[in-house]
Amino acid sequence: MEMSAYQDLYALLSEAQAGAWAEALPAQIAAALDPARHGNLPRWQALLGRLPPALSPSLRSLTGAAVQIGRAGDIGEQDRALLLEILRALIPWRKGPYDLYGISIDTEWRSDWKWNRLKDHIAPLRHRLVLDVGCGSGYHCWRMFGAGAKAVVGIDPLLLNVIQFQLVKTLYGPAPVHVLPFGIEALPAGLKLFDTVFSMGVLYHRRSPIDHLLELRDCLKPGGELVLETLIIDGKAGETLLPEGRYANMRNVWFIPTIATLESWLKRCRFDNIRVVDITPTRPEEQRSTDWMPFHSLPDFLHPNHPELTVEGLPAPKRAIMLANSA
Repeated sequence: MEMSAYQDLYALLSEAQAGAWAEALPAQIAAALDPARHGNLPRWQALLGRLPPALSPSLRSLTGAAVQIGRAGDIGEQDRALLLEILRALIPWRKGPYDLYGISIDTEWRSDWKWNRLKDHIAPLRHRLVLDVGCGSGYHCWRMFGAGAKAVVGIDPLLLNVIQFQLVKTLYGPAPVHVLPFGIEALPAGLKLFDTVFSMGVLYHRRSPIDHLLELRDCLKPGGELVLETLIIDGKAGETLLPEGRYANMRNVWFIPTIATLESWLKRCRFDNIRVVDITPTRPEEQRSTDWMPFHSLPDFLHPNHPELTVEGLPAPKRAIMLANSA
């Protein structure tokens, strides 16, 4: 992955009156991609360098369940075998699905289900500048671009996710979709750049949910829309689950609020027009082990005799999607 991969983003930010960030970004990206900080990075970058050259997809589809690039007939048998080898070397694939030149990547998450739950409720993305916080391999970034966004910026500190995204983008070709290799704390204070900001599956991993909500508001233009998806529990205003140890075998889960508690947090952080558009228990059909993510997943983290509980005896995962606007 070359630094030149971000040249279009620098130009976009300068055009959007975020020139100061554009000037600072190359150094931020270089620091995040320092091989000394991640031993696997040179190997992953070498895999990108082995991608078959001059592939020309006859199809680019961002509106179906899978992000689809190319058809099986677009690629020769030798190149297809090489592409499959590279994709398999980047396991685990957690968010998707993808269909790349006829190779179906059945990811751990059916991320299209989440997209289908929110897409008809959010403000239309056409011509919007969009931020996706904790975007993983960028599946939802592609869906946002497919929904008409002017440009999409994803951020994720896990470098394997960034490499997976860059592979998909190399196959797709030039597009105003970018994933940066760091978290939201690396964004400039007072940015107020984006028309829509997504934070999905992030809030409960933050030690301070209030600080995270303030960071999200700081990224939004006045009146911009926040799309917040997070774990919740049933209960009253003021109630929050703080797991003493793990939650569904996850170590880094800090706060799981009730809907009423989450609404109060959003109000305290100066969001308005707060509304709940979906509440859905997470089912094993939506998050599970696959050939592309062969490690333990949700079915292993639920109580074997009481699926309404986690293995720790806590309420099983239930997720809400909430929308709000920056005041």
